[in-house]
Amino acid sequence: MNALLLFAAEEEGGGGLEFPPIENLVEWPAYFGEGTIFEFNKIGLISLLALIIPTIMFLASKKELVPSGLQNIVESIVDFVDKQVILSAIGPEGRKYMPLLLSIFLFVFFGNIFEVIPTFQMPANARMANPLILALVAWVTFIAVGIKAQGFGGFMKSSLFPPGVPKALMPLVSLIEFISTFLLRPFGLAVRLFANMLAGHILLVTFGVLCIAVWKASPLVILEPLTFATLVGLTGFEVMVSLIQAFVFSLLTAVYISLSRSAHH
Repeated sequence: MNALLLFAAEEEGGGGLEFPPIENLVEWPAYFGEGTIFEFNKIGLISLLALIIPTIMFLASKKELVPSGLQNIVESIVDFVDKQVILSAIGPEGRKYMPLLLSIFLFVFFGNIFEVIPTFQMPANARMANPLILALVAWVTFIAVGIKAQGFGGFMKSSLFPPGVPKALMPLVSLIEFISTFLLRPFGLAVRLFANMLAGHILLVTFGVLCIAVWKASPLVILEPLTFATLVGLTGFEVMVSLIQAFVFSLLTAVYISLSRSAHH
């Protein structure tokens, strides 16, 4: 709750709340390497943990005939990604992309879920760097898959020159297809994840500050149970959003891979 206490500082001589600029909610001091390319702060730590935790989960899960405990959790996650992401978007032939799509799902989820973990209280994906890198990975992947499946010429033809379009309109349609396929896809992936997590972070911080304000204002203390219940409800909602955003990002990546494999989309 250190961040909330920091944001709930009283205005000098006014006794009210001072809400800081938005950058104060997402910028964190460096642990080391400040001002260099090796700068490491809370976002870097959360991103590192989002890599380490799934790795430990898979390495530590026992390979038993009847799964239990951690193995049951791991197999449930794999089964979810297989059925809800790969089979629904690509089909059985898409299982060869399981390592990529499972890694994206877990990295996004664990990067998000730190929003509700005490002392962290910040989703790594509320900064643009992680969503942008993941979007670029998805972008490179669906282009590489398309070129491998159709050849460079075939992929560019199916991406930029849809069949049945009058020749007079083809230049305009091709431009629109280029922007949609090669620019808006990665941009949309990155911005969707970033914007949702940033909005949720701001919402939780705002209600946390309001809880502190109501508690400190003795005439309003009767409202504290209501504001606290709202904060608890929003925290639960943010957990759901963390999972949904991980699912949506991995699903859209799978959809783009499926489209790039097809001769016409």
